[in-house]
Amino acid sequence: MEWTQVYDPLNNLWLSALVAFLPIALFFLSLVVFKTKGHTAGFLTVVLAAIIAVFVYGMPFNKMLFSFVYGAVYGIWPIAWIIVAAIFLYKLTVKSGYFDILRESIISITPDQRLQVILIGFCFGAFLEGAIGFGGPVAITAALLVGMGLRPLYAAGLCLIANTAPVAFGAVGIPIIAMAGVVGVPAIEISSVAGHMLPPLSLFVPFFLVFLMDGFKGIKETWPALFVAGFSFALVQYLTATHLGPELPDIASAVVSIAATTIFLKFWKPKNTFKFDSEVGGKQTLEAKQYSASQITLAWTPFVILIIMIIIWTQGWFKEALAFTTLKFNFDSLNGLFQTPPAVNETKAVNSVFSLPLVLNAGTSIFITALITMALLKVKVSTAITTFGETLNEMKFALLTIALVVGFAYISNYSGLSATLALALAETGDAFAFFSPIVGWLGVFLTGSDTSSNLLFGTLQQLTARQLDIPEVLFLAANSVGGVVGKMISPQSIAIACAAVGLVGKESDLFRFTVKYSIIFVIIIGIFTYALAFIFPDAIPMSR
Repeated sequence: MEWTQVYDPLNNLWLSALVAFLPIALFFLSLVVFKTKGHTAGFLTVVLAAIIAVFVYGMPFNKMLFSFVYGAVYGIWPIAWIIVAAIFLYKLTVKSGYFDILRESIISITPDQRLQVILIGFCFGAFLEGAIGFGGPVAITAALLVGMGLRPLYAAGLCLIANTAPVAFGAVGIPIIAMAGVVGVPAIEISSVAGHMLPPLSLFVPFFLVFLMDGFKGIKETWPALFVAGFSFALVQYLTATHLGPELPDIASAVVSIAATTIFLKFWKPKNTFKFDSEVGGKQTLEAKQYSASQITLAWTPFVILIIMIIIWTQGWFKEALAFTTLKFNFDSLNGLFQTPPAVNETKAVNSVFSLPLVLNAGTSIFITALITMALLKVKVSTAITTFGETLNEMKFALLTIALVVGFAYISNYSGLSATLALALAETGDAFAFFSPIVGWLGVFLTGSDTSSNLLFGTLQQLTARQLDIPEVLFLAANSVGGVVGKMISPQSIAIACAAVGLVGKESDLFRFTVKYSIIFVIIIGIFTYALAFIFPDAIPMSR
């Protein structure tokens, strides 16, 4: 049975958009007002989206059902698998006792816990985002910060906010590379504009994190180190994004930022050493201990191996050699489901083939790293098996939440609900320059991925820019830049962060912690995008 998406089922685009927005509104209300658990909010949202898709948009029931199944399975593999493997790796380092040594080595750089959060949450998190993406960075860094003594909710919230700066270039530039392929614009051009828009945010984030931890007093005491961390990151991000493309900005910026900050802290110390109080953390008496160079090297080795594994996993020759390990299944019920203009350039069928990368998946590279770590740190096989079982048990509700929210995203995308919302905003004319990043923000909220948001709305951004006679690279980049601040409230990210720090069922608390900052950030990005479009158009690279 063939079925073509309809974007204005009520013959009034704004009324149709209002109805399409109802599942999102329900999710917000469930978490913020009713304070339900994540999987409960996800289930209610899926039910409402399914009803609207079938009875308002006329989507055949079987296509709606298999859209959900497609998304739910994708939520489990590869997304949830990455998180399970990352937490398993972290737990092995804890069980071995070497995590304490790793933690002390960071403390030896600086005993100030504000700066430790910057080194782990901002710098190391950005490196992981550039390498693996898909929520893995938040899972690993949040777990590390809990191990450093932060209260779980606080650690998860700070890591979600810290993760904003690198998301646009995450997973070796995949968000921008994927968009470039769909819209037919060179990736370097989109990367260059994003490289002009993101550095101010990258410079600001370390200061904002310290403000959340210790107010203006904290900024006053640590600003030289914050400037070194943020400026070195922003500068390298700008240079690599504008001159080299989207693959390296995160990894290169993170490495330079870590090195610059570490060297700077060898010569400069804050006047007062900050330790979290009992309401935020607990280890007020945490002091650096002395370990041998070999012990410290061994403690960091799992993460060095992880870096090497990730580099191997991103190589073309490796992907070609192991392409046979990727299984593909066709969801027959999704055959004959078509998207049409103006949501896309030309009528095309949605993807109905599900790829299951058994080996070529970042989660598998992390899991293999965990197995190597088990041998390297002399963790008993029985201990490792028990630890993996503990990880799965702790993750069970998080896995359910992830499956539900990604399933909702696919119902929304395959039924046309997402396109209706974006098309309504596109009707705002010149004001769309302000709403352009909000579309990307909405896309990441819906899908949990900047890549998915760019694939979902890239064509719409391009077509709208052409209608308004604005350089299309601006709106394409704005979609990705707006998406980076949507990551901190994405249901998928919230579920991952809660799972990483043992707060499954407390998703509403974390959502309320981050949502206000996400909204403020995207409004600022919207104003900045509008200014670039109409006040400073010459500042847009590739637009002359």
